[in-house]
Amino acid sequence: MSKLVIVESPAKAKTIGKYLGSDYVVKASMGHLRDLPKKKMSIDIEHDFQPEYVPIEGKDKIIKEIRSEIRKSDFVYLATDPDREGEAISWHIKELFKLKDKNSRRVTFNEITKQAVRSGIENPRDIDIDLVNAQQARRILDRIVGYQLSPFLWRKVKRGLSAGRVQSVATRLVVDRENEIRAFVPEEYWSIEALLQTADGGRFSARYYGDANGKAELKNEEQAMHVVNAVTGKPFTVGNIKRGKKKRTAAPPFITSTLQQEASRKLNMTPRRTMSIAQELYEGIELGEYGLTGLITYMRTDSLRLADEATAAAAGFIRGRYGEEYYPGKPRVFKTKGNAQDAHEAIRPSNVQLLPEEIRKYLTPDQFKLYRLIWSRFVACQMADAILDTVSADIVCEGQVFRASGHTVAFPGFTAVYEEGTDDEKKQDSAGKPLPRFDQGDKLTAEKIEPSQHFTQPPARYTEASLIRAMEERGIGRPSTYAPTISTIIDRDYVTKEN
Repeated sequence: MSKLVIVESPAKAKTIGKYLGSDYVVKASMGHLRDLPKKKMSIDIEHDFQPEYVPIEGKDKIIKEIRSEIRKSDFVYLATDPDREGEAISWHIKELFKLKDKNSRRVTFNEITKQAVRSGIENPRDIDIDLVNAQQARRILDRIVGYQLSPFLWRKVKRGLSAGRVQSVATRLVVDRENEIRAFVPEEYWSIEALLQTADGGRFSARYYGDANGKAELKNEEQAMHVVNAVTGKPFTVGNIKRGKKKRTAAPPFITSTLQQEASRKLNMTPRRTMSIAQELYEGIELGEYGLTGLITYMRTDSLRLADEATAAAAGFIRGRYGEEYYPGKPRVFKTKGNAQDAHEAIRPSNVQLLPEEIRKYLTPDQFKLYRLIWSRFVACQMADAILDTVSADIVCEGQVFRASGHTVAFPGFTAVYEEGTDDEKKQDSAGKPLPRFDQGDKLTAEKIEPSQHFTQPPARYTEASLIRAMEERGIGRPSTYAPTISTIIDRDYVTKEN
């Protein structure tokens, strides 16, 4: 019995073909084969928003090749991507080639591994018409908004502009932030840093906190110099010391939005580039003796769910590589947000034993960096908490209180593998350094007392990472639309990137 499998991309076709063997022919549709025609609205608003679909211009050769393969085949598997768009592409293929239910079924693969591909083929299903209709509703809404608002923009603003359901809202966020920045009135404040030395030569810095009445803010130079003059040349004494332990838990595995944010922060990759490389890792890379191998699970997801076999594999790897104390004793489970589709797992490596360093020679530099990021985040999310010994001390001089805090790592836990980045540089810098040994009542000498003038800052302009986070928090767009939306508003000069 000859079987045809239709996927979206040639790279995926190659990898899946290898896993399925000679009984199967695997063809790539190269995305959609049918869509609304470009030159007219093609939505019958008066009759229940009925769309008119036509074969896409320039796809004649692919359509002809697929039609020819369908005629030769006894059964067709529609194996487009496991998301709403993929479901719609499968439905369009079924409609375009008039495939019957008895000889065509839908299959999905969350990861392109031999086991996952075989399992997908063994568990075919009907096309999920609810997913198809959700995609159609978005497509129709895009067309109505675009075709009715864009001509208005051409008349009133400039030809060639386009309005979009998501890009208009993303542009609005940037505009609102810019207006906030322009309206911002800075306020002056001062800080005082004291560089102190212990009797045995240990050095550390403490920042002005307040006085006996509690925390105090220094609003101007006069207030700051009053404190500086009061403590200059006077002995400092160690007051209250608080010692404690602090636990830090690993960040959850990646979903689409957090992968794009972290790749932007740590690897300086644009969301579009991140998704393009993630697609390559998902579809399969030639790994020498391993052959073509899909390295990560599907990269368009808003779910933090992990498969039981994945967490079990992580547990075995962590115990073997780092030791029993680095594993928390049971798999970590992360709660997915209430409004998530939860259709797929979180983004993780398909095989945790494929260490980034060991397969580096088969990957491009960007593929290696992104794979290492995904691999590290997944392993770390299943590891034990990091434990910090924290210390906070009040240093007193002439009734003025300075405060110093720091920490040492008692047990590295997940930080042995990975630490999450942050958009806030100040937060990263103030993480705290180890303090020298001292006890309550110890006398300290001040090497330097330095007052500094500051002004409050307006909210920062968005980076691509922080704009994605803002869109996600407000429920604007879906995982698959963040990158193309941001690319669109930059490419069309609705917003510009600086530095």
